[in-house]
Amino acid sequence: MKKSVFLGTLSAAALLGGIASATTLEDVKARGELLCGSNAGLAGFSAPDANGVYQGFDVAMCRAIAAAVLGDPMKVKVIPLSSETRFTALSAGEVDLLSRTTTWTYSRDTDLKLDFVGTSYYDGQGFMVKKSLGVSSAKELDGATVCIQTGTTTELNLADFFKSNGMTYEPVPLKDNAEAEQQYSAGSCDVYTTDASGLAATRATFADASEHVILPEIISKEPLALTVRHGDNEWADIVKWTFNALLTAEEFGITSANVAEQAAAPGTNPEINRLLGTEGELGAMLGLDKDWAVRAIAAGGNYGEIFEANIGASTPIGLSRGLNALWTQGGLQYAPPFR
Repeated sequence: MKKSVFLGTLSAAALLGGIASATTLEDVKARGELLCGSNAGLAGFSAPDANGVYQGFDVAMCRAIAAAVLGDPMKVKVIPLSSETRFTALSAGEVDLLSRTTTWTYSRDTDLKLDFVGTSYYDGQGFMVKKSLGVSSAKELDGATVCIQTGTTTELNLADFFKSNGMTYEPVPLKDNAEAEQQYSAGSCDVYTTDASGLAATRATFADASEHVILPEIISKEPLALTVRHGDNEWADIVKWTFNALLTAEEFGITSANVAEQAAAPGTNPEINRLLGTEGELGAMLGLDKDWAVRAIAAGGNYGEIFEANIGASTPIGLSRGLNALWTQGGLQYAPPFR
C-alpha cells in the first residue's frame, strides 16, 4: 500500500513537472505565433486598421518581441482584452504577455503574481471635458458626473483626488474605452478620466477634437508596463531585454534604416557590437540567436521611432516625449547596459 501511494505521488509529481517544464518561449516557438494581450481599440496604441490588422505603439512592442523570438514581426496575434479580463487572461496562459496600457502597482506585482518587466510609457491620470463646460481646472469639477473604466487604477485615484480636495462626484462606470468614448460623447457624463495618453488617443478620434480640453492636472503616477506571468524568468528576460534593446538602439542612433548595415560592419563601440550580436554571446544567454536584437530593431525601429510613428507630435494623438524621452534628453527612459 505504501509503495502504491509513493508511486502515485511520483506520478503526480512527474505529471506536474512535465506541465511546468513547458516554458513560454517553448510554447511561442511551438505555436509559431506570439499571443499579445492588448486593447480592443485605443487609437495610436492598439486598434485595428482598415484591413483589420492591429497597429499602434503597444502592438509594435509585441512585433519587436515576435521578430526577436520567431524571426517575423507579423507572427503576432493581438488578443483584445478589457481592463477587467486582462489579468485573468495572462494568468491563465491565454496570452503570452500584456502590452496594454497597464499600470505597474504593488498589489498587481505581488498579489496577482505578475512581473512588470519594462515601463514602456510613463503616464499619469488626467481629465477631459468639453470646452463648452467652461472648466479650466480639475479642482472646478465638484458635483460632476465622471465616466470611468472599471477594473482600473483610475477608480481609486479618482476617489482619492476628490476626497482630498473636498469635492463630490457621481461615477459612471464603464467596461472599456470604446464605451467610455461613446457615453462621454453622448453627454452621459461631464468628464472622462483615464491616463492622459488615453485621453489624447480618445480625443484624436473625435471629429470636433478641438472642442475637448484635457485639463492640466495630472493626479497620479501611471507607469504603463510590459507584463508577464510570475515564475518564467527566461521569458521575462526576453521581453525585458527586447524592450531595453529598443531603448539602447535609440540612445546609440541605431534605426530600422541602418541596423542591418551596422550589424554587417561592426564599429568601435563594444556595447553596440554586443547588442547587434557581432561581439560576445548575449543572444545565447536568452536562448536566442545572435541577431535577435537586430530583428527587433528592424521590425518597427528603435523606441523613439515607434513612439513618433504611432503617438508622437506629428500624429493625430500628438503626444510629446516628456517623461518618455531618453535619460540623455531629460526623460526617464533608461536601459541597463548590454554587457
